[in-house]
Amino acid sequence: MSELNEETRAVYVISVAAELAGVHPQTLRIYERRGLVGPSRTGGGSRRYSEADIERLRHIGDLTAAGVNIEGTRRILELEAQLELLRSELERVRAEAAEAVERTHREYRRDLVPFREASLVLRRSARPSRG
Repeated sequence: MSELNEETRAVYVISVAAELAGVHPQTLRIYERRGLVGPSRTGGGSRRYSEADIERLRHIGDLTAAGVNIEGTRRILELEAQLELLRSELERVRAEAAEAVERTHREYRRDLVPFREASLVLRRSARPSRG
């Protein structure tokens, strides 16, 4: 099993997560029921929040403080996640395209003869033969 990084390792209990995010623990439960956040669970069923969860909760707080309701916030979060996936895919496709262009250029370069060498070959073949 791969080791989780510090940002995704769920270590905070609900009361600590609520304090770090600046909300009441009951608000976190509501957010979870509405699909805004999905904390990890221990074997006994207790919620555990990661640094990434805390950042998401702060972002949710910013959106709701700006007047966005919970359903609007959920939709914004979904769209932001889709946008991030599309940005990653675009970056990957751009890298693949750049590699394909570079590969094509390398293939062309193998077929090319420098201009000076080509003109020498043409001059030699254009000479009348003495014989």
